[in-house]
Amino acid sequence: MQTPDKLNDGQLSDEQSREVAETIREEIARRRISRQALAEQAKLSLSTLEKALGGRRPFTLATTVRLEQALGVSLRKTTVTPAPVAGNDVAPDSLGSYSHRAVTWLEDVYITLRPSFGDKDAIFAYRTEIVWEPKVSSLVFREGERTDAAYEHTGEVAVPHQSGFIYLVINKHGQHRVITVSRPTVSGAMYGIISTLRAGAGSQLTPVAAPIAYVPARNIVDPAVGRIAPDQVNYKLYRDHLRRTVDESFALFLPA
Repeated sequence: MQTPDKLNDGQLSDEQSREVAETIREEIARRRISRQALAEQAKLSLSTLEKALGGRRPFTLATTVRLEQALGVSLRKTTVTPAPVAGNDVAPDSLGSYSHRAVTWLEDVYITLRPSFGDKDAIFAYRTEIVWEPKVSSLVFREGERTDAAYEHTGEVAVPHQSGFIYLVINKHGQHRVITVSRPTVSGAMYGIISTLRAGAGSQLTPVAAPIAYVPARNIVDPAVGRIAPDQVNYKLYRDHLRRTVDESFALFLPA
């Protein structure tokens, strides 16, 4: 049986997981609904539901809460249970099933840094805010103060437990942009890789990957944004942050 420490990580005990699985199977049979339909109502993947019902993985608190909401019944019957989480306080399974309380440390205003795609010697800087959005029950990020305002994006933030990385994802009409960054350092900065499209001449687009850094705006005395040239005040500070991505192995760029 799992220890209390394990319960604090959001997983139910083996005994609780068996009870939850049994109750779910009874409800499915009584209501004559499919597992696929239940998974969709609970905003879970069918694979996640199948593995938990089959005993191949324990139920997590977030998954259990979503299933309870979909079925309208309590699935946890043992006396030792984690404290319930509010219904609109858990992100979808596709984003990591995290609760708002578990990711408040990510909510902040950041100065985002990446190499300029138009000037090889410059650094492109803009503002990004990460906040909890109750309407979608997840963290979202919103970009602002970009000199190319037409390309300002808003997207979802995935915080899966397995990889230990954070994903800022945009899916606009099937076109994806993905940013993968580390968990924040002691100073709150995050480092990683952006994978997107670079606009060229006319309508030409080219896939591009580059280092990226998110530095809390409060850590910068006068956070300049826009295209930062080598002769500008913040250039060295911004360059040092970008170089940390590779120099400290937050991300790797492999040669062809």
